Amino acid sequence: MPPFIQYIQNEEHYTKVLLHTLSVKQELWIGTADIKDLFIKDGSRSIPFLGLLSKLVSKRVNIRLLHAKEPGPLFRNDFDNYPNLAKGLERAICPRVHFKIFIFDLETAYIGSANLTGAGIGMKSPNRRNFEAGILTNDPEIVESAINHFDTVWRGDYCKQCDRKEFCGDRLDEYTVHQNYK
Repeated sequence: MPPFIQYIQNEEHYTKVLLHTLSVKQELWIGTADIKDLFIKDGSRSIPFLGLLSKLVSKRVNIRLLHAKEPGPLFRNDFDNYPNLAKGLERAICPRVHFKIFIFDLETAYIGSANLTGAGIGMKSPNRRNFEAGILTNDPEIVESAINHFDTVWRGDYCKQCDRKEFCGDRLDEYTVHQNYK
């Protein structure tokens, strides 16, 4: 496939980014500042996005979820409905994360403004969603830069010198296994 760079806006975040997760075969990395309960179409019904992640974990897809703060109670309740996520989903919290990055099979990346929320990237109607913008690309140079940026934070490279440790629930430099939502 030749390299592409596509500008994504508003509800295209759902149709071109979130739905892209359905085609992931090996790796899915998600970085977001905010994370809330959101839904995705699964055939003729809607399911929590965590249901899709659970299906991917069952297919042995490696998933990393990096976010800035604990998700809300609805998300945590949905998380409990998918027990395979507790061991099959790697997650970490870093209060300094503000980027919004999706990396699909280490070949395609979304980089933009949309948080992992219904108003940002989910199924909300066009009259209730946030105004969002980003790019979706498989350009190798951009994808590699997004991978390196995400992975540097994921590995905890900034943790030793971080001045926000008092807000960090998942000190990345001290944990080799990331915490679940319990």
